[in-house]
Amino acid sequence: MNYSDPQACDGLNVAGMKPLLTRHSVGPKYLCPPAPTDEQLWLACLAALRAPDHKKLLPFRFVIIPDDKRALLGNLFADSARRDGKADEEIAVERERAMLGPLLVAFVARIETENPRVPPHEQWLAAGGALSNFMTALHMMGYGAKMLSGRKAADPVICESFCEPGETLVGWIAVGTASQEPHPRHNDNPDAIVRYWQPRAASA
Repeated sequence: MNYSDPQACDGLNVAGMKPLLTRHSVGPKYLCPPAPTDEQLWLACLAALRAPDHKKLLPFRFVIIPDDKRALLGNLFADSARRDGKADEEIAVERERAMLGPLLVAFVARIETENPRVPPHEQWLAAGGALSNFMTALHMMGYGAKMLSGRKAADPVICESFCEPGETLVGWIAVGTASQEPHPRHNDNPDAIVRYWQPRAASA
């Protein structure tokens, strides 16, 4: 079976899964208007809240960058590149990254490292599930999106502009309407990620 082809699922009574099986990230340069409406963005956030979340800690949040603040974010990106010693041409490229996609949303994680019931790795899984649900919901409403990170997401000045104490800036989600049909990055095959449990023999 060609797992990357949604038509391969025809007749398997999984029609509702086709939107999930056809979601692929869309690079920002292929994202154009329109962006999601406020109501659609709210629905995507509601989908994020449906991700598994032990003890309902909500170890994540979304930060929408308004259009009139994109230039300010571009200045922060440029300053970060300048501190990294990049050339003027590279600084200009970094500044323009704040303008990529009709909509830009920061994704912030807030992990309780000392929680006695929910270890950090479970909280990170909850945040990742929320991010996946958010992007899949956008896809199901007809939009493309891609998660962007890189060194900028670790820049202390940029992080301080998005994060409260104890939070981590994961990166930014560029969202818009795909100007070309999304396509898989490779030939997906579940066999590559599935194993049947074979208990290891206890060591003597």
